[in-house]
Amino acid sequence: MLEKDFDRIKEVFGKEPVETEETFIKGWFKTGDLGKIDKDGYYFLTDRIKHLIISGGENISAKEVESVINGIKGVIESCVVGIPDETWGEKAVALVQKSEGFELEESKIKSICKEKLHDWKCPKTILFTDHIPKNTMGKVLKGKVKLLF
Repeated sequence: MLEKDFDRIKEVFGKEPVETEETFIKGWFKTGDLGKIDKDGYYFLTDRIKHLIISGGENISAKEVESVINGIKGVIESCVVGIPDETWGEKAVALVQKSEGFELEESKIKSICKEKLHDWKCPKTILFTDHIPKNTMGKVLKGKVKLLF
């Protein structure tokens, strides 16, 4: 998880005591971002902690799965979310917007995901849609997507 120590951020968050207490731990600002550092010391943000899917004790990055699905010919965009599962805690599911008139089946997407990802990362259910719900800023509304499953 990415952490930063910025006095200016503390000033802004200081106006909201509850948020400040939850966001700052021992003086460090918890961004909510997941990331990695490459061999050259560059930082790469990979996902948000709140979008992490935990299935059977394994962490699944929604962005990683979306990247595979979005690379499939005929896919405009996808949104991967975790929904409750009695056996695994959560399971990955995907909402996919495909190109108009393009034939694309759930089995094809699952097959490609299994070629490129560990089996436990692959979406268990895939639904198709004409549009993925977004807010006025164009950000995907993952909460609304979850309600479709």
